[in-house]
Amino acid sequence: MPNALEHPAVQRVLEAAARKGVTLEVTVFADSTHTASDAARAVGAELAQIVKSLVFVTSPDDGSLEPIICLVSGADRVDLERLAAVVGRRDIRRATAREADELTGFTIGGIPPFGHDRRTRVIMDPDLSPYETVWAAAGLPTAVFPVAPAILRMLADAHVAPIAEEPPAQQAS
Repeated sequence: MPNALEHPAVQRVLEAAARKGVTLEVTVFADSTHTASDAARAVGAELAQIVKSLVFVTSPDDGSLEPIICLVSGADRVDLERLAAVVGRRDIRRATAREADELTGFTIGGIPPFGHDRRTRVIMDPDLSPYETVWAAAGLPTAVFPVAPAILRMLADAHVAPIAEEPPAQQAS
């Protein structure tokens, strides 16, 4: 089996970071870190420290699909209403697995925050900011890298905006 660090998808992520002067330390696991829970267990981090790179799409007037990558904490879900307000489009939806792969060049579970096949709009939720280190996918469902949220924002050229669902209100007992 070839070394996963030499896989073209991981190399694209490493090269994208290097172009901005950042050296990443990618860790590859024998088992998948496809889900945020899997990744948190593998790296020994809190679920909230895992960066989910979720692909959404909107359709410009020409009928094509425009990808939008949402970087959210592993403990959060994207609120479509909030995302629509941030993006300024009502016709936004979650991309299918095939669309995500075709638009980013990466498969779900390994989609990194940057290094996509084409320039992609990236929105980063501020819930990632309080952590010293967060963990993101490095191009494969078994590869991750640690990064400070501010560095992640710079690497992904991300716009920071609240796009996560609000937690349910606590009920008084």
